[in-house]
Order: sequence, then C-alpha cells, then structure tokens
Amino acid sequence: MAFLIVLASLCFLMYVAYRGHSVILFAPIAAMGAVLMTDPTLVLPMFTGLFMDKMVVFVKLYFPIFLLGAVFGKVIELAGFAKSIVSFVIRTIGRDRAILAIVLACILLTYGGVSVFVVVFAVYPFAAEMFRVGEIPKRLIPGAIALGSFTISMDAFPGTPQIQNVIPTTFFKTTIYAAPWLGILGGTLIVIAGMVYLEWMRRRAMAAGEGYGSGHINEPESFDDGRDHLPNPLVAILPLVMVAVANKIFTEIIPSAYGESHQFVPAVIGKAAPVVQKISSVKALWAVEGALLIGIAIVFLFAFKHVVHRFAEGSKAAIAGSLLASINTASEYGYGSVIAALPGFLIIADALRSIPNPLINEAITVTTLAGVVGSASGGLGIALAAMADTFVANANAAGIPLEVMHRVASMASGGMDSLPHNGAVITLLAVTGLTHRQSYKDIFAITLLKTIGVFVVIGIYYTTGIV
Repeated sequence: MAFLIVLASLCFLMYVAYRGHSVILFAPIAAMGAVLMTDPTLVLPMFTGLFMDKMVVFVKLYFPIFLLGAVFGKVIELAGFAKSIVSFVIRTIGRDRAILAIVLACILLTYGGVSVFVVVFAVYPFAAEMFRVGEIPKRLIPGAIALGSFTISMDAFPGTPQIQNVIPTTFFKTTIYAAPWLGILGGTLIVIAGMVYLEWMRRRAMAAGEGYGSGHINEPESFDDGRDHLPNPLVAILPLVMVAVANKIFTEIIPSAYGESHQFVPAVIGKAAPVVQKISSVKALWAVEGALLIGIAIVFLFAFKHVVHRFAEGSKAAIAGSLLASINTASEYGYGSVIAALPGFLIIADALRSIPNPLINEAITVTTLAGVVGSASGGLGIALAAMADTFVANANAAGIPLEVMHRVASMASGGMDSLPHNGAVITLLAVTGLTHRQSYKDIFAITLLKTIGVFVVIGIYYTTGIV
C-alpha cells in the first residue's frame, strides 16, 4: 500500500504537468496528498519542516544562476548578438546544410550560457527560412533544435553553465568541468547519431516528394540575414567565450583565495555566532555566477546603445522567467524530498539498490524521475535530494570517481526528461507552430539517442577508465 501511494502521487504529478498545470501549485498538493494517505498527522510538519525547507534551500543555491542566465540570454538577444552568431554559422556551414547549421548554432548558443528558451526564439526564424528554401519538411525543425539545445551543450560537454551541469556540483563536490573526456566523447557520439537520424528523415521525405509543406502557422517573415546591420560575429561571440574563460579562471582561483572554508562575524549589536561557509559546496556556483556577470558586462560594453533603451522591459521578462523556472524546479525538489521521506519510497530505493552497478543505478534513477516530472533539472534535483548519499557511498565502495558520477547524473537528466509534458518541448512546438502529432516523434528519437548515449558513456568508462 505504501508503494502504491508513492506511485499514485508520481502519476498524479506527471498527469497534471502533461495537462499544462503549474507544478508550483500541484507539487505540494501531490506531496501532501501522499503524506495524508500515509499519516495525516504529518501533513503540516512535513509541509513546513521538509517541503518548504528543501524548496528554500534550492532557491538559495541556484536562483542566482537562473536569474543571471536569463538576464545574460536577454541582453544577448537585445544586442542582436544571437542573430549575428546564428547568421554567421549559417553562412559558414552553408544553406545547403540547413540541419547541420541549425544544430551547430543551437550548440554554440546553449554552451555559451544562453537559455534554451531564448535559443528557440533566436534560431527559429533562420530555421524556417532555410528549411523553406531547401524544401525540407518544417516538421523536422523541432528535432534539429532539440538536438542542438537539449543534448551536449546542456549537460554533456564540460564547462557548460546550464543548470543541469551545475546541480551535481553541490552534491558531489565537483566542478562543471567534471569528467571532461567522457562528456566530450559521449556528447559527440550523440550529435553524430542525431544528425544521421535527421538526415535519414530528410532523405526519406525527399524521396516521398514531401517539401516544406503549406498551411503552417506561426510562420516568420522571409528572413534577410541583414549582415550589414548585425554586429560583427567576432564581437557577438566574445561574451560567450568570456563566460567560458571566466568560469574556468574562477573555478581555479576561488578555492585558492578562500581555502576549505571561510567564516565571518556579522556586524550586529551584541554577540553573534560566526557564519561558516564551506567552499567546496559553492565554488562551482560562485564560478558560474561570476562568469555570467562578466558576460553581461561585456555585452553592455560593446552594445550599450542597443541594449540600454530596451533593458528595463527586457529584464523584467527575463526576471519573471527566471523566477518561474527556479520556483518550478524548487517545488519539484521539495516534492522529491517529501516522497523520499515516506515508507513507500523505501521500496523504490531498495529496488534501485538491487541494481548492483552504481553508474547504471544512478542513470536509471535520474532519467526515470526526470521523465516523470518532465524536467531535467527537476528530476535531477529530486534524484540527488533523495539518493545522493547512496550514490556517493556506492561510488566510493566501487572506486568510481565522483566526477564520473557527476557527468552520468547530468547527462541522464537530459535523457527521458523530454517526454510530451516537458515545458521546453511544449514551448518549442508552440513557437514553431507545430503539434505533438507532427513533430514529437523526432524529438522522442533524439531523446532515445540521448538516453542510450548515457549508457554508452558508462561503457566507455568501464572499458577505458577514461575520465
């Protein structure tokens, strides 16, 4: 019965998320419903003492990254840098390689720290024009954008500042550069496999005489790349490069500057206990935050006139989006903490423990929960909140570096997360004016390739020992 309660709660949350309801509202309802059916006297104590406590902890740790990432993406957009980068990639790769050009443009923007949602809006007009001219079915655009945005540059390649690569640092005491070779090899294989699939679908459509199609909605106007009006691509890409460079520098100097821990006494009247901050648990967060601040400053330095007049309104939208995204994920994190405290979860935990291999155990756990809640960061947060201590203990017992655990968890979060109720998937289809019926099968194919890629990475590690 205890297991059925947990299962019913998970199914309920997945259903309401798929129906488009806010997880911020329904995650606590689902969690407290499970508590109510388990022990009614624990509803209020668990809500305040566990759900809200864990939710606040998540916001404390990660909201600055959500906020700065959203603002960085917005100023990149306002400055015209995003369009300049995409236009440059298209001219370099060639319009006859439309799918590859769109995938590479998405990878570049996402790896540079631009939000996945901003990337969709920035790239879609280019993709629509290129696919129309090349007589490539429009229904393949979401698959191409998903391959570029939801895969290697989100969680596989070392150094990406996306939240899916940051969350594991606080649990495994690693940095966002964890297991670089595994991430590069695994990510590259995923992109190659994804491109083979998309090109296969393009050739099939061409053989069947299927072109771009007609009667589409949300069609952008015919695009003029406007290279005379766009910023120089070298200037446009500079903030992205500097985010990566600053991130690496801060990752190295923060531990040297602060040591293992740092403490200070608040300047208040009377005696106050010193505040002690362990540096190992926050150095990666501080590095990403500092790097994003530098990226924002560089955009202002080179495009002040273009950004300043629209920054007030643009930043409001970015801040609203970051608040929604962070509270949404924090609510899922609180939900996972409550579910993990229920007796029914012990059955799930025991079943997962029966998987003897620590990396496979972790990969299955993370990608399953990410699929259930329809969120890579949400599923990752739930899994690590509930099972991080077990993952660490198993890794230590098996002699597996925690950097490998970090990379596997991060990549697994971006596997089955992109089920139909995933927010990014819904946004991607809405922006492109397509439906699940038309385009989701290609997104799902990329999802399967990404999930398989995680287990390929595990195989590479055990075969070669490379990290």
